[in-house]
Amino acid sequence: MNEVSVLVGGKAGDGINSAGAMVAQLLNHLGYRIYLYFDYPSLIRGGHNFAIIRGRETATGTCGRTVDFVLALNQETVDRHRDALKKDTAIIFNADLVKGAGQGVPVKEILSAEHAPDIMGNSAIIGGFAKAAGIPWKTVEEVFSSHIPKSTELNLRVARLAYERLATVHPVPPCGNPPLPLLTGNEAIGLGMVSGGLEAYVSYPMTPSSSLLHFLAEEQENLGVTVVHPESEIAVILMALGFAAAGRTAAVGTSGGGFCLMTESLSLAGMAELPLVLLVSQRTGPSTGLPTYTGQSDLLFVLHAGQGEFPRFIVAPGTTEEALYWSGIAMNTAWEFQVPAFILSDKNFSEGTYSTDPSLVRKFPQGSYPAWERSPPYRRYADTPSGVSPLAFPGTDGAVVKVNGYAHDEAGITTEKAETVARMAEKRIRKEEALAQAMKDYPQVSVSGNAAGLVALLCWGSTAGVCDEVAGPLGLRVVRPVVLSPFPAEPIRKALEGTGMVIAVEENATAQLAMLAGQYGIRCGKKILRYDGRPFTPELLREEIREVLS
Repeated sequence: MNEVSVLVGGKAGDGINSAGAMVAQLLNHLGYRIYLYFDYPSLIRGGHNFAIIRGRETATGTCGRTVDFVLALNQETVDRHRDALKKDTAIIFNADLVKGAGQGVPVKEILSAEHAPDIMGNSAIIGGFAKAAGIPWKTVEEVFSSHIPKSTELNLRVARLAYERLATVHPVPPCGNPPLPLLTGNEAIGLGMVSGGLEAYVSYPMTPSSSLLHFLAEEQENLGVTVVHPESEIAVILMALGFAAAGRTAAVGTSGGGFCLMTESLSLAGMAELPLVLLVSQRTGPSTGLPTYTGQSDLLFVLHAGQGEFPRFIVAPGTTEEALYWSGIAMNTAWEFQVPAFILSDKNFSEGTYSTDPSLVRKFPQGSYPAWERSPPYRRYADTPSGVSPLAFPGTDGAVVKVNGYAHDEAGITTEKAETVARMAEKRIRKEEALAQAMKDYPQVSVSGNAAGLVALLCWGSTAGVCDEVAGPLGLRVVRPVVLSPFPAEPIRKALEGTGMVIAVEENATAQLAMLAGQYGIRCGKKILRYDGRPFTPELLREEIREVLS
């Protein structure tokens, strides 16, 4: 199978992310399926940034230990990534700043010849890479013309001068696949929410959810979404609940620390039965932890956050195709059942870039909520068999709408009567049963690898790609719940039928999915855990599995 990996490195401000995106598009146009991982420290300025772009003939969602090309914009890139080099790794570097083996690009000379600004040094390095990889110049022209909206011709002239000076040393053959759209996980989540009817997105920047705020803000006119950046995370969720109370579909985005500040208002949503979608994109904790690195340690927090008892919906997509599908369902579900709905992501997934096949995105029915039939009196919290009350909003003729976070009766009137308080609690909890029943119509659990394998990997979220890649050649089954609340115990048991061993694969220190599954009698005999902020590589996971099975 054809496969290629490229590492682009430099200091903050060198445009590493955009350079990585251009390399990804070059490989995409050659027919490779792409995953791009971006690594950067939590610094406003300085620090070492790098991107790894991996292309394979088939879908990929992870990067390996070694690379075929290093594009070094500074000396630190060469020095820090020696462990990633193979015997035939090609190094293309800025000859003005880097000393070492490989092919140097005289960036200053090229920029001076074209009277180009310093930032276009990236284009010179990319042009040199294209020649070293044997990528046709026509492909370079197509990619630059499609993905550089400003000064395209000047960037192409800079790239061409570098292209003409280098030699082809590591030809990358085309794969024959058609190019696919490249989306980050956050972009897929945002587009999925829009397809589910999102009208307002409210967020305070917090890595790694911030890029969704930026994406929707840039595209709000095209997508028809109101985007608001309030002064704090508390203001974010309260504003979103205000949107919901007024009848507008809203979502918020944050990470663990920001979500901590939202939990009191989350309970308000539970008591007031206000629909809301929350993207919680995980990073390494606790506390500030590693702000720009990944983790899967917030599952139990999200599952139990907030005082009191109320149902919630939690989904954790593992591919961008799933994100496009399930984020829309989260929007629909929040409104259909008037509950908080969570999209649980992490740094790897939110900021990673993936080839996205639109043909694999399932269609979902557009959701609806039970509307008031205008038979007075209107009771905002009418007790129904499903626990879901008909909705009306302020301004509706004939309806007095009272939304209340205090214990209340069916009309929303505050009460402390024991019988009424108990009956309304039972009404709210009953929605979880209705929600679990509704989820039976959806593919809650993904099964891949060897469906008859006697050993299964139980994983969730962004570990989907690495588990799928490793499991196939080893003859293992991969069972991955996408819905995490209400927990799909029966579909998981069915997916695990015939297995003799279940191995939990998670990026946390306590095996939180395994712990949750254990509450339903689903036992994991072994656990493979990583919690240093970095994702599993195929090599590492393969080694860990072999050790467990030995």
